[in-house]
Amino acid sequence: MSADFQPAPTTALPLRGSVRYLIGICLVASLGGFLFGFDTAVISGTVERVVQQYQLSDYLKGWFTSSALVGCIAGAAAAGALGDRFGRKPILLVAAAFFFASALYSCIPPNFTVLIAARILGGLGVGMASVLAPMFISEFAPPRWRGRLVAFYQLSIVLGILGAYLSNYLLLSFSTSSPAVFGGQGRLHEVMIAEVWRGMFGAEMIPAAGFFLLLLHVPESPRWLAQKGRGDRALGILARIVGRDDAQRQMAEIQTALGREEGRFRELFKPGLRLALLVGVMLSVFGQFSGVNIIIYYGPEILKAAGYRDATALLVQVGIGIINLVFTVLALMVIDRWGRRPLLIKGMAAVTVCLVVIGALFFFGGSRLSFTANNELQGTVSAALGPAILVVLCAYMACLAFSICAVIWVLTPEIFPNRIRGRAASAATFANWSANAFSAYIFPTFVRQCGMYSGFFTAGAICLVATLFFWKFVPETKGKSLEEIERHWTAPGAP
Repeated sequence: MSADFQPAPTTALPLRGSVRYLIGICLVASLGGFLFGFDTAVISGTVERVVQQYQLSDYLKGWFTSSALVGCIAGAAAAGALGDRFGRKPILLVAAAFFFASALYSCIPPNFTVLIAARILGGLGVGMASVLAPMFISEFAPPRWRGRLVAFYQLSIVLGILGAYLSNYLLLSFSTSSPAVFGGQGRLHEVMIAEVWRGMFGAEMIPAAGFFLLLLHVPESPRWLAQKGRGDRALGILARIVGRDDAQRQMAEIQTALGREEGRFRELFKPGLRLALLVGVMLSVFGQFSGVNIIIYYGPEILKAAGYRDATALLVQVGIGIINLVFTVLALMVIDRWGRRPLLIKGMAAVTVCLVVIGALFFFGGSRLSFTANNELQGTVSAALGPAILVVLCAYMACLAFSICAVIWVLTPEIFPNRIRGRAASAATFANWSANAFSAYIFPTFVRQCGMYSGFFTAGAICLVATLFFWKFVPETKGKSLEEIERHWTAPGAP
C-alpha cells in the first residue's frame, strides 16, 4: 500500500457487508440513466407541436431536434476530467440540477431561444450522466455482481425512454379528451391542454428533483477517494459493501494499481491500454451506427407512414419501448452468468440479420418511403408489408436491447485504469454522442438520396463489421475485479 494510506482499525469496520446498501447506491446512480432516456426520447412527441407553435423554418426545426445533442457532446467531453478532479458525486449533482432546470424552462419558455437554451442545458446533463453514472456504479460493485448492477443503468435508460413515450401518450390523450378542464384557461390549461408539448417537457422535473435529493444521501466512489489519498474513507465504504476482510483485500489491489499509473490521459496510448481505448471508442461508435437512432428519432414518423395515426403511432412506440424493457431485464439477469462476449457477439449477429430483413421489406414494399429536402418523411409502406416491418422492428429492438445496449455501459467504465477512468470513459462517451449526432443528421439525407432500404442495409453492414471486431478484440471481463481487467491490458505482449 502507498505510504499515505493508514488502514482504519479493524474493530471500527463492519465484519459483513450490506447488499441493501450497495443496491441502494446503484439504484440512485442509475436514475441518471432514467433521465438520460427520458430527455432524449421526450422530444419525439413534441416536434410537430413546437414547429406549429413557433412557426419554425426547416433550419430551425432541425436546430430544435438536434440542439440537445450539442449539450450531450459538450457534457460528455467535460465530465471525465471534472469527475476525476472533483469527484463523481458532485458532478452528478450538477447534472441533476441541469436536468431540472432544463425541464422547467422547456415547459415555460417565453420564446424559442429560451427553449433551445433549455434543451442544450438538458443535453449537458445527459452527457455528464452518461459518463459518470455507469462509472460510479462500476466503482462500487463487487466483481461477481458488477455486470448486473451496471446494467441497472441501461435498464434505467430503457425505463426513461418508455416513461417518455408513455407520458407523451397520456398527456396527448388527456389534452384531446378533456379540452375544457381547468376552466379552459389559465397556466395549467396552457401547459396541459392548449400547448401540451409544455407538459411533455415539464414531466421530467419530477425524476430530476428525486435524483438530486437522493444523491445527497449516497457516498463518494471509494476508488476515487483512494486515488485522492483518502484511504480510510474508501476502506470504510468498501467495508459497508463487502465486509471488512474483502474490503482490505480490495484496498490493497487498488493501491497497487494506483502505484503503477501516472494518472494522465496519454497513458492510454501505451501498449495494451491503447487497445482498451480503441475498444471503448468502437463500442460507442458501433452502438450508435447500429440503427437505434432510426427508431428513437424517426420511429413515430415511420409508423405513421405505415398507416398508424398520430396517437396510435405513439402508443405503438410505447409497445416497442416495453419490448426494449423486457429484453434489457433478461440481459441484466444473465450478463454475469453468460458473460459480456456472448451477449455482444451473438446479439449483434442477430441485429445484423434483422436489419437486412427490414431493408429487404422496404426494398420490396416501401421503396416510395423517403425524406423530403425538409427532412419530413413522405410516402407510404405497402399495406401488406407494414405489419411485417413492425414485427421485425420489434425483433430488432429485442436483439439490440439484449446485446450492445446492455453491454456497452457495463464494459465502457470497467476496461480503463483507476486514475484516468473518468477521462478515458469521457473520450468513449464523447465518441458515442458525436456518432449519435452524425447518424441522426445524416440519416434523412442518406435515405433521401438512396432510399429507406439503403439506410437499413448500411446499418446491417456496419453491424456485421462490429460483430467481427467484437469477436477479435473484446475480452471477457465477467467475475474480474477492475484491477484484474487492467492487468489484462498491460500484460507482456499486449499490442
